[in-house]
Amino acid sequence: MSKNYYTHLECHECGTVYDKDSRHTFCPDDHQPLVAKYKLDNFWSKESLKDRPANMWRYKEVLPVEKEENRICLGEGFTPMLKLSKLGGKVGQGRLLLKDESANPTGSFKARGISMALSKAKELGVTAMCIPTAGNAGSALSAYCAKAGMEAHIFMPEKTPHVFQMDCEIMGAKVTKVDGDISDAAALMQKENDGSWFDVTTLKEPFRLEGKKTMGYEIAEQLRWELPDVVVYPTGGGTGLIGIWKAFQEMKDMGWIDKIPTRMVAVQGSGCDPVVQAFQKGMDHTPKYQNPAKTIANGLRVPKAFGDKLIMKTLYESKGTAVSITDEEMKEGLSEFATQEGVFLSPEGAAVWMGYKKLRSENWIKEDESVVLINTGSAYKYVENLY
Repeated sequence: MSKNYYTHLECHECGTVYDKDSRHTFCPDDHQPLVAKYKLDNFWSKESLKDRPANMWRYKEVLPVEKEENRICLGEGFTPMLKLSKLGGKVGQGRLLLKDESANPTGSFKARGISMALSKAKELGVTAMCIPTAGNAGSALSAYCAKAGMEAHIFMPEKTPHVFQMDCEIMGAKVTKVDGDISDAAALMQKENDGSWFDVTTLKEPFRLEGKKTMGYEIAEQLRWELPDVVVYPTGGGTGLIGIWKAFQEMKDMGWIDKIPTRMVAVQGSGCDPVVQAFQKGMDHTPKYQNPAKTIANGLRVPKAFGDKLIMKTLYESKGTAVSITDEEMKEGLSEFATQEGVFLSPEGAAVWMGYKKLRSENWIKEDESVVLINTGSAYKYVENLY
């Protein structure tokens, strides 16, 4: 039987250590996220992965759930890595790849983080969960709570496509619609939560990050342990961006890879781009974006990410960058990608494609570099937005 090497939680800002066997949210002293830590020296071999199931739990030694019976799994992870031969030829990029997260349960990468957070919550005795969501995270929490027999309380903006509300309700979740954006949904949730619901807001609990980081392990494994030069990621709450970078660092500490050549790119919508604006000013945090515009990419309409400092740290450490894309550009990207590669991207995925094209045209991305684009979800849930 393989061993779990999860040791403790640690505040990324002040370094305070928290016991792994108690429930924690975020650091109360500086209101910053807690990060799971592992014993990574004298560690397990990547060769042991060979005969494991093709889901994210194949990396169980570096995941926080310690007992197998607590895993709530719907088959999340190990999504396809597609070579974009036609578009790559068109833009002069020989090694251009798409990691398609729409293949996850409930249609998005949110399944990874929610599966992990809910499984660990179950291990710690939680029975009811709550979340503010722009759509996909609510769908995932509703499904995994249904599987686990837990209560799910979902707060979402009224302008969220109806399919997300139906998705949550059919799974038995209690859905509350809010006049405003995701920040307003979060505020109402906090007001109504008397403490009996465990809050799994992005990075306000430590374990969604651990689920999202499995994308980084998969990218490395699918590329035969040669990391790409660039990863382009749609950034709202930013957990996936942070998580992929965390995975790369863990693999280096374990000796699975020799170096990390990857530059991380955050792509945002032009009507709500706090990370882009902060990056351009060299800031280590993002001020709250005022009056975010309506967008076809619900997941990018995040005025203030709770993990903003970790997002900025990831971009600077990786020598990456941040770029914003208009809704018109996203629609153009959707059409171009579909007709050339036969993949119907989510609006966030289309933003990634167009962000990549901008950086390629500026030669920030060179023709001989390897690039992985992340499509975070299924377009079919966004059909209402596209008419």
